[in-house]
Amino acid sequence: MLSEEITGTRPIRPTTQPSSSSTAAAFGPQPTVFIVDADAGLRQSMMLLLGMRGYRTQGLTSGEELLAAVRPDSRGCVIMDMRLEGVDGMQVMARLRDKEIKLPVLFVSSQADVPSARAALKGGAFDYLPKPVDSDRLTEVIAAAVTDDRRRWEGALQAARLRQRLARLTQRERQVMQHVVAGLHNREIAVELGISPRTVEVYKARMMDKLDVQRVADLVRLAVRTEATV
Repeated sequence: MLSEEITGTRPIRPTTQPSSSSTAAAFGPQPTVFIVDADAGLRQSMMLLLGMRGYRTQGLTSGEELLAAVRPDSRGCVIMDMRLEGVDGMQVMARLRDKEIKLPVLFVSSQADVPSARAALKGGAFDYLPKPVDSDRLTEVIAAAVTDDRRRWEGALQAARLRQRLARLTQRERQVMQHVVAGLHNREIAVELGISPRTVEVYKARMMDKLDVQRVADLVRLAVRTEATV
């Protein structure tokens, strides 16, 4: 339990440290574990435990404080008591999503039961743990949540870069791309667009150069990843 780890009766196992600040800067603000619980003792215990594991933390007493503290570009995850005073945990998570804040949310509750856990997970929670929280299980889930959030940021960044490449294409180059991705050969594309096969080759070469792809398979993969209309 958390109290055992804080008092030193259990050894703290080494864990992988979070990403360096230089790496994190490429994907937005530094990851933070937002801990939302009205119990000051439990909140401080979690902050100390996670701080010893290398995480940046921020303690908050209510859902309203969390909603004021986070932004769409916030990174990390949220640990939140399911039954907060005022706006409860499920309502807070719904309001986070309404604000386009996609931080993984981990619920904890002293009144854990199967229906509550099912509702939380069905509602989009990353995980649901009963109180008193086991320290090893908590740090395991936090590590998974922060990793999941990082992957989401990396995917969003890659998608943004691909969209920037696509934006460089002329209308004709985009038309050629659509036909190539659809599986048409140069002569077939020429007929569709009313141009010569040689002209198709020129547009195709320019298009693939701008998108920094070498093969048609890479072009198809790019189109799928960016949800391009083909």
